[in-house]
Amino acid sequence: MSLSNKQLPKLGFLYLDYVLRFFDHSNFKGWPNKIETVVYHWKNDKDRFIKEVKRKKIDVLIGNIPATAYETFREIARELPHVRFIPSMDTQFSNKSKENVTRFAWKYDLPIPKTYIYYNHKNADKFLKKCEYPKIIKKSYGPSNYGGYFVHKVDNYNEARELLDDKKYHPQYMQDFVPMEADIRVMLIGHKPVCAFWRRAPEGEWLTNTSQGGSMDYMDVPKNVLDLAVRVSKAAKAEYWACDVAYGKDGVPRILECATAFAAFPYIRDWISQYIMWSLSKGRFRKPHAPMFNWEELGKMDASILRTLRHIHFGKFSPSYDGEYFGKKKKNYGGKKVYLHKLDAKYPMLDVKRRYTEEWPSEIYNYQDKLALKTTKNLETKSPKAKDVPNPTDDESSESIVEDISITIEEMVEFLTSVEGIGAKKAKKMIEHFGDANELAGVLHQNVELLSEVKGVTKKLISKIEKAWSKLLK
Repeated sequence: MSLSNKQLPKLGFLYLDYVLRFFDHSNFKGWPNKIETVVYHWKNDKDRFIKEVKRKKIDVLIGNIPATAYETFREIARELPHVRFIPSMDTQFSNKSKENVTRFAWKYDLPIPKTYIYYNHKNADKFLKKCEYPKIIKKSYGPSNYGGYFVHKVDNYNEARELLDDKKYHPQYMQDFVPMEADIRVMLIGHKPVCAFWRRAPEGEWLTNTSQGGSMDYMDVPKNVLDLAVRVSKAAKAEYWACDVAYGKDGVPRILECATAFAAFPYIRDWISQYIMWSLSKGRFRKPHAPMFNWEELGKMDASILRTLRHIHFGKFSPSYDGEYFGKKKKNYGGKKVYLHKLDAKYPMLDVKRRYTEEWPSEIYNYQDKLALKTTKNLETKSPKAKDVPNPTDDESSESIVEDISITIEEMVEFLTSVEGIGAKKAKKMIEHFGDANELAGVLHQNVELLSEVKGVTKKLISKIEKAWSKLLK
């Protein structure tokens, strides 16, 4: 039985300063009650945040947690046992790092490129001296694939050694290089694929990022890729989810990335919100119907249109005259011809229920903090200071919501000019280079070295900016 207005849970949007917002009120069109907003301000804001959630009597907090706030929100969630987090903290385990994605895949026997994780750098060096090349080396912690800047291919020991000495990645995360046809991103809601597209590397290259010249298309995503994405989403118990799947030249799909924090067109965020409303209201609101392979037709539109489409609704198949006509459409899928509308029954959108136990408790799985790098002789150290907050990027499938920006141009200029060697002119130049103050804040959080793209910004100056930004967030 559907819920009345009084019976509906009280919703709250979980926002964080300097982090772009995945949802806003417009996504939850039709929700009859007030949706609260709670903003986490970093620094030492945990206790205040918890008190605000309790004061506002919020039942459900909706929003993604960035990597460097994940462990704090594990603690917050324990202090708010009555509050449901969507996605759950266990589902968001993979958001924190590539290592977490790997451990998730290992537990559920999901296919991934063979992966090696070393906290002991001496052992990593021994491995690099005897292993076969090429290898892929990645920054594990945080949003390490920002435009492909933190994913590297090395062809021999000397290249690997030079890279790691320069980047100082910790842990040292390496994978076997898998020759790929392309990689495929699959987005799911309630374990049902709602969008999927190929990303292909330029001729002679191996990175598929569109920001580095890659191309994308939506046609004929293989059945084994969609089946794998569904399997992974179910393992994560995810309300919504995205997988990046490497489609090898051997025809084998392998998981590269998976998380709840991903770039998505506005209409997909609308579908996710409609799904959450349907789930929380016991069916009072309509569950979104996203027909299988809808993305092939929508993908024929210009990207500028896709980035503005809102509140799309598809009707379900029914045997009317028009339905009989369209219902005869078949697709070559999985090696045979199938009626397209019948695939919806094979890929249903399921209601993901709340869980009350922790699958990934930090006491066991927080390797990043337990083994934070100080010296190779003493790996049991205190947690490093958080400075790499993820920031959604405006690439092949994104149109991130940037309403109510938390930092103004004036505030960013004031901060930058407080750093020796930066005047107002240079500060404004840095902001203009990255688009706006909020985008620059994300760069300062997650990959400050990108400032070197700005003419006149030296490594020495970047170091000063990084220290000042870290001090600001203490």
